[in-house]
Amino acid sequence: MGGIKEHEREAGTMAVKDRDRFSTATRLRLLGEQTAARVYRSQTRRQARRSRLTGRAALLALVVCSLVVALAYPMRQYLSQRADIAELERQKRQAQQRVEELRDLKARWQDDAYAEQQIRKRLHYVRPGEIGYVVTDPSRARQSRPERSTARRPWYAHVWDGVDKSDASGQ
Repeated sequence: MGGIKEHEREAGTMAVKDRDRFSTATRLRLLGEQTAARVYRSQTRRQARRSRLTGRAALLALVVCSLVVALAYPMRQYLSQRADIAELERQKRQAQQRVEELRDLKARWQDDAYAEQQIRKRLHYVRPGEIGYVVTDPSRARQSRPERSTARRPWYAHVWDGVDKSDASGQ
């Protein structure tokens, strides 16, 4: 009989435990404890991962920085030289174009008719029997008149004026 009462007592405590096991408050408490344990485990894993990744990240950053520093000067030189090459190529094209223009001009001067035309235009030459005229611009003639008046002065007056002007500018 003692065994039956003991069994009933155990069954009664089991019923209470089963009832507690299925109660909402008990389930929430168990879920909270399990979640807290998971969060704690994941935080310790993250901290462990962070410490490993931080060292690796620092080493990677150091390597990248050293590569950037090591390659910065050669890249700058490369870009500078490419710009110089482009400028020299532009100058070469201009020089070739100028050579072509000069060749054309030389070929034109080889023609007697062109040479005669230029001589008549620039040097005001005329053929025998022709009358040459030079047309002057009236505004230029008026501008040159004061210069003529200074030309009538003796040379030493010009020198003395220059000395006076330089002396006045020094003060």
